[in-house]
Amino acid sequence: QVQLVESGGGLVQPGGSLRLSCAASGMIFSIYTMAWYRQAPGKQRELVATTTSGGTTNYADSVKGRFTISRDNAKTTVYLQMNSVSPEDTAVYYCNVIDRSTMIALGSWGQGTQVTVSS
Repeated sequence: QVQLVESGGGLVQPGGSLRLSCAASGMIFSIYTMAWYRQAPGKQRELVATTTSGGTTNYADSVKGRFTISRDNAKTTVYLQMNSVSPEDTAVYYCNVIDRSTMIALGSWGQGTQVTVSS
């Protein structure tokens, strides 16, 4: 069974940076596309970034140029480097493994990690 544990969230000032981590287990990590999602209060969960097994990345327009997704297959961990954050980035951030063709999340959702951008 796939297990995903997110960490690294916290309170950050506008314009600051934060690095999120997601440790995965129970799967052959290296062959799957991994994704970061976020859910802001009162809003639906949205896809933020993806990285394929080959390292190809894609981003939502709202974070393009500011966030960077990366993966370490040896550590079965996916990261999200968040730069130039704004209050609009405040949300609970989740990772998941996704089906590359359907973009459907395949694993159970973890507890997420809260990111709050505020001065």
